[in-house]
Amino acid sequence: MEKETLKITGMTCAACASRIEKVVRKMDGVEQISVNLATEKATVSFHEESTDLNSIKEKIEKVGYGALDIEEKKVVDQDKLRKEKEIKVLWTKFIVSAVFAIPLLYLAMGSMIWWLHFPIPEILKPMQYPLNYALLQIILTIPIIIAGYKFYTVGFKAIINKSPNMDSLIAMGTTAAIIYSLYSVYQITIGDFGAVDHLYFETAGVIIALILLGKSLEAVSKGRTSEAIKKLMGLAPKTAIVIRDGKEFEVPIEEVEIGHIILVKPGEKIPVDGIVIDGNTSIDESMLTGESIPVEKKSGDQVYAASINKNGVIQFKATKVGGDTALAQIIKLVEEAQGSKAPIAQMADIVSGYFVPIVFAIAVIAFAGWFISGESLVFSLTIFIAVLVIACPCALGLATPTAIMVGTGKGAEYGILIKGGEALETTHKINTIVFDKTGTITEGKPEVTNIVTVKEMDRTNLLQIAASTEKGSEHPLADAIVRAAQKENLSFSKVDNFEAIPGHGIQVELDGLHVLLGNKKLMDDQTISLEDLESRSDQLAAEGKTPMYIAIDQKIAGIIAVADIVKESSAKAIQKLQSMGLEVAMITGDNRKTAEAIAKQVGIDRVLAEVLPQDKSNEVKKLQEEGKMVAMVGDGINDAPALAQSDIGIAIGSGTDVAMESADIVLMRSDLMDVPTAIKLSKSTIRNIKENLFWAFGYNVIGIPIAAGVLHIFGGPLLNPIFAAAAMSLSSVSVLANALRLKRFKV
Repeated sequence: MEKETLKITGMTCAACASRIEKVVRKMDGVEQISVNLATEKATVSFHEESTDLNSIKEKIEKVGYGALDIEEKKVVDQDKLRKEKEIKVLWTKFIVSAVFAIPLLYLAMGSMIWWLHFPIPEILKPMQYPLNYALLQIILTIPIIIAGYKFYTVGFKAIINKSPNMDSLIAMGTTAAIIYSLYSVYQITIGDFGAVDHLYFETAGVIIALILLGKSLEAVSKGRTSEAIKKLMGLAPKTAIVIRDGKEFEVPIEEVEIGHIILVKPGEKIPVDGIVIDGNTSIDESMLTGESIPVEKKSGDQVYAASINKNGVIQFKATKVGGDTALAQIIKLVEEAQGSKAPIAQMADIVSGYFVPIVFAIAVIAFAGWFISGESLVFSLTIFIAVLVIACPCALGLATPTAIMVGTGKGAEYGILIKGGEALETTHKINTIVFDKTGTITEGKPEVTNIVTVKEMDRTNLLQIAASTEKGSEHPLADAIVRAAQKENLSFSKVDNFEAIPGHGIQVELDGLHVLLGNKKLMDDQTISLEDLESRSDQLAAEGKTPMYIAIDQKIAGIIAVADIVKESSAKAIQKLQSMGLEVAMITGDNRKTAEAIAKQVGIDRVLAEVLPQDKSNEVKKLQEEGKMVAMVGDGINDAPALAQSDIGIAIGSGTDVAMESADIVLMRSDLMDVPTAIKLSKSTIRNIKENLFWAFGYNVIGIPIAAGVLHIFGGPLLNPIFAAAAMSLSSVSVLANALRLKRFKV
């Protein structure tokens, strides 16, 4: 199945997005489509054997919208220029409309409020020179209609395509006012001077001017919601210095290939991902991790695109370029998150799909009802226009995506990558957090602390055998033993028949000896007596160390204890989570005593110990069966099944590909304080979405009946269509302004 993203042009409200989704979803082979009004993008999943991207684009274009491919290598500046041009055009249109709408309103209203002494030239007074008065209003209205011509071209086209939208409401309402006014002008020309009281040009003109103002403010606000992604996209340097045959060549970043040797001087940005081959420096990786302290780099260390070389000259070999760099992956992740929909948005989507037709129906019923009840045509027409103009599907369509865009963008600023709207929404419901121990609560770099031997075994000999045995293993505890032997300059013997026993240890043949190295379970399975070493092992475990038994030719030879240092942030983060009312548990393959000693250090009460890697997901499942909403925090590699099983998987680390795939949230820093921050951000974003939806629904639920004249039935006032237009513009801007409050989110 293919998944593609298209840029959609011509959308004006949630009804447009809903219409595109409805039409494309009916196509053969289309599995899923999600159209985001705020980002103006559509994400489509389809089966290539049944349909293709061109057919989908043609279908979208057929219903009146544009569909463009999004290139893999985006040019940030072009996107910025396009947005700036759009805002500039909207402001120009508003200024033009305002320049003509203000005198139009003055002319129309001045005669009605004569007590304010608004001077009107004698030749334009409606009672004395009605035709002059009417013709000048037409002259002033024409430029306003030209400035707002898109409301008519888009709105009427949408009606013809049976997919009316917000522009259709504006077009219908203002057209009704203009047609009726033109009819009144005709009446004046044939001698009915009383028709001068039935001119509504100023209603149409001011409505268009106010809505253009709202659209301009909306465009500015929408631009600000995606600032975080623009900042990320703007980080990548445009050129790189490549070394060929000992000479330096400056080349565009697009021409850098894997394997190229790149030179970076102090103060310059790293152009692509790679491995240092020469030089020492410190690099500011805050753009990736949010961590402000520079990281020391030497030969063999990884460097990432867009990070800043602080003080040394380095050469590195390019390992990832273009869309494969860590920065590009982060941008892709954030973009997908910003384009996704949260389950909370489903109600708004359903309403949006039926919204405009329902408003049309209400407007027609209100018009007919008042007219039949004996009110004048002018009165009924005022009601009709007010209902059409006050209705705002925009606010509904923008309520959720704008908050998600700001929320996920804010997360990216803190090095917290949230993979979508669903993850964002689910996170705020979490009540239990399970932490993996090694590399999550602890540093993941254990050191050998104790070597205990039986009487006939030499300490150095035991370490040498253990290190030779573990040389082929990739386990962190094995690495600690190998490093301890290297520090003592011990030689390694050749290993035959290496076999790893998952969750237990390893067994090898070494210089004719059969060696077993692992936990107590391994010794029990092999029926090896631990003699008096068991009590010493328990003592070491109680100190938070991991004891590993070594048996040679089926006889116990000794214990090597390894300890992993607890991260500085672990206890503080766990205390913070508990203060937020969350239950915290720890899961590990270590023996219970060691696990409980570590848990005690950081303040965790619930410990799931001696759990094999493949059983971690089952332990998460058991917690879920207790009715808990579980988040699993791990390193994203060996914890992948548990991360996938949990309601929310949180991967800690530097954004490896595996972590990106298996987790819902990726924490770029190995700092557990980012876990409570991610949960707080989720709660703030969901609260913001609920506020937006409340205002959007509330505005329409209250505004439409008032516009339909419900208050007037009980002796209250009528809603002037001009005020209806102002309120409609304000509703969208208020929703966007509320979403932008999330930018003030602090840790």
